[in-house]
Amino acid sequence: MKTIKDSVHDHITVDGVARDLLDTPAVQRLRRIKQLGTVSLVYPSANHTRFEHSLGVYHLACEALDQLGVSGDRAARVEAAALLHDVGHSPYSHNVEALLHRRTGKYHDDVHDLIAGGAVGEVLRDHDISPDAVADLVAGDGRFGQIVSGELDVDRMDYLVRDAHHTGVPYGTIDHERLIRELTFEGGELVLAEGNVQAAESLLVARALMNPTVYSHHVARISKSMLRRGTERLLDEAGYDATEVRRLDDPGLLSALRAEPETERVAERLCNRDLFKRALWVELEDVPEGVITADHDAIREFEHEIAAAADRDREDVILDVPARPEMTESSTRVVVSGEIRRLDQQSPLVEALRAAQRSQWRLGVYAPEGKTDRVGRAAVETLGLDIDGALVNERRSGWNTRLDEFAER
Repeated sequence: MKTIKDSVHDHITVDGVARDLLDTPAVQRLRRIKQLGTVSLVYPSANHTRFEHSLGVYHLACEALDQLGVSGDRAARVEAAALLHDVGHSPYSHNVEALLHRRTGKYHDDVHDLIAGGAVGEVLRDHDISPDAVADLVAGDGRFGQIVSGELDVDRMDYLVRDAHHTGVPYGTIDHERLIRELTFEGGELVLAEGNVQAAESLLVARALMNPTVYSHHVARISKSMLRRGTERLLDEAGYDATEVRRLDDPGLLSALRAEPETERVAERLCNRDLFKRALWVELEDVPEGVITADHDAIREFEHEIAAAADRDREDVILDVPARPEMTESSTRVVVSGEIRRLDQQSPLVEALRAAQRSQWRLGVYAPEGKTDRVGRAAVETLGLDIDGALVNERRSGWNTRLDEFAER
């Protein structure tokens, strides 16, 4: 048994298979991957890691299993999955995941190959646990996979509280102890027991507030876009293998970027926080559907057209088109008047929060300082944006103005 002092959950006791997994290279690698990627360029204290988060998820999974009356081998498999749920993350967490998925076909929760072999596989088999069964739980499969990856998973409960704690932003505060205490299975579904609609709503509200404040803050999006651009050049121009890059840690990827002439400039910019600036920041209704739904190749072609129209180098333009807003937590199941209902069928808050998400959505066009005006005007014409040719930097919403009170600009 090992007891670890945690900044969020106080003391975490690690025992059994989880204790033996703790010092495997795959788990220790998570010490070198920041939970929030480049967000520390906005909130300097956001340096917490996937390792701390994994310990927190393990701790909450143990509490959930106790609440649900699950023990023995079944509990051990879920505990192992909770601790291992992030071992598939690429460097800088989600920042380059989509890029690497296009080359490898794997997202971070596809860990079958990672935990079947090496020290992790040996530990699991020593405890008579099937690595494949654990990998399935990480992917959210089956009745108990919902605890690790689902609408009411302990992953979300930990990262909201942890991210709020380390950024100093209060919006991620949720009553995770009550959420866990009220978990129950109904017909194979993990649901919240009667009388907990407001507890479920708290997850929605916390996520809805953390997204623009932290996860999609404009500086975080700019730095993430620059990191993606550099990593793509590392693969396309410097000849790095995507599978190998996927298994690097944060310092390893940054070192690779600094070592190659094709990417050393972007690495220098990221290291010195010499970031691109916003040329445009455009609301959802002002963007043509063809731009919103454009795939990666189409976006790169748009970037080249904007650069040509602005008479700038193609590497001076980044077009950042986020996915349409979605709210997976709205499908959370709660028991109301003795029947299971989806939260979006029960709570009037859901539609209001969806409207807020749509109002917060922004397309971004970024360029080096001093080049934003020409790039912005070229992007308006190239993309057919409905903003009367005015640079959106001049139209910053009151919401984003308030955010800058919390974060370094």
